[in-house]
Amino acid sequence: MFKNTFQSGFLSILYSIGSKPLQIWDKKVRNGHIKRITDNDIQSLVLEIEGTNVSTTYITCPADPKKTLGIKLPFLVMIIKNLKKYFTFEVQVLDDKNVRRRFRASNYQSTTRVKPFICTMPMRLDDGWNQIQFNLLDFTRRAYGTNYIETLRVQVLLLSQTDVCFWLQFPTLSRELWPHKGPGNIEESGQV
Repeated sequence: MFKNTFQSGFLSILYSIGSKPLQIWDKKVRNGHIKRITDNDIQSLVLEIEGTNVSTTYITCPADPKKTLGIKLPFLVMIIKNLKKYFTFEVQVLDDKNVRRRFRASNYQSTTRVKPFICTMPMRLDDGWNQIQFNLLDFTRRAYGTNYIETLRVQVLLLSQTDVCFWLQFPTLSRELWPHKGPGNIEESGQV
């Protein structure tokens, strides 16, 4: 999708206040919902993803399973509200050995496990809104001893409120990019 696009600085694939925030995403909903609501804390539209378990309600980008994102920027950033329920996200990357690897972070796992094609790891979310910065270069190198080439797919699974999902060339404090400024709106410690 973005492979032949000039990528520098910042690239967004989800912005909840946009006119069609899930235009390039596939939605799967069974015993749950994906809807846009106004969050009371930030008084802005957000996407709410809720379901009975992580395999029945989720969003995936790109929507077409035959396509890939082709994003080369190494830092995935998401703004997520902790609803004190199960939350997980998964990123599929391509490394310099031409192997597709998946990284899955969740708030219900306690240990990191590295298998040949998937690395699962715990994630701690603070109360309220959290900024998650995921360094794909570093995780690919540490988990597999290979180099990150590009991001192929992203999946966000149930029980969260999401405001934005974007890639950065360099790590930064998202207060510069996130429009909801002010005390208590975002916690910087939601690290994987």
